[in-house]
Amino acid sequence: MKHLLPSLLGSVVLTFSINSAIAADQHPAGAGPSFKGPVGLQLYSLREQFAKDVPSTLDRVRGFGIEYVELAGTYELAPEKFKEQLDAKGLKPVSGHFPFEQLRDHLEDVAREAKTLGLQYAGCAWIPHKDPFDEKTCREAAAVFNRAGAALAKHGLKFFYHAHGYEFQPHGKGTLFDLMMAETKPEWVRYEMDVFWIVHPGQDPVKLLEKYGSRFELMHVKDMKKGTPTGLLTGQSDVSNDVALGTGVMEWAAILKAARKAGVKWYFIEDESPASVEQIPQSLRYLERLKF
Repeated sequence: MKHLLPSLLGSVVLTFSINSAIAADQHPAGAGPSFKGPVGLQLYSLREQFAKDVPSTLDRVRGFGIEYVELAGTYELAPEKFKEQLDAKGLKPVSGHFPFEQLRDHLEDVAREAKTLGLQYAGCAWIPHKDPFDEKTCREAAAVFNRAGAALAKHGLKFFYHAHGYEFQPHGKGTLFDLMMAETKPEWVRYEMDVFWIVHPGQDPVKLLEKYGSRFELMHVKDMKKGTPTGLLTGQSDVSNDVALGTGVMEWAAILKAARKAGVKWYFIEDESPASVEQIPQSLRYLERLKF
């Protein structure tokens, strides 16, 4: 037995070393040498699949290696039932989008649903308006957002607004987005930068991150197909213009470096393309390899 001990000990050490190396190599999906996340998925990316089968679609999300999710509805399920499904699949909801009208007129309902879903953030991604978006609508929306942020804070929730491109109408020496930033109170209103909807109207996401810093707590990492028209203030684009990260026009190294410096806390892939099922894994692998 004694003569076997060195061999056994060697095997134990070797096994321990291999297991340690494997453990060290493990990392959350989408995290890499430079980009650390945390990155999740906006479930709207798979809206067509959810409409047909919620449990199997959640399985697919988990199969991507995704742990964190952002919501945009519960696909005909009551909030408590959708939360049960998320829990069963090991998915953690962080934030959710709610209609502007609900935030304006039924705040307590929003708070109740957000709490039931276990969200940290409840936000808005579209302000109903006539084109072009104007100063009056902007100021009215800012007032709604301030009220929503103050009310939701009493429930331990953070409010955010997801800009959608139309807010960059010229105004004074800047844009209506600048006016919205000035009119909303930082303690009540955070922002979610959707990179696509910053570049689409012809803005620079790096400069906005440098200008407004910690106001941006969340980000949609979404790439734009080469050749897509920009400088538009419609907030509208064909969903096929969403492409896998790293294959479009976005300069992700500079953007994500600026986001990290600004203090962005959560990143979500949102891919509205019909090819999202194929593109989401490509985007995650790109983030894992990206260096900056």
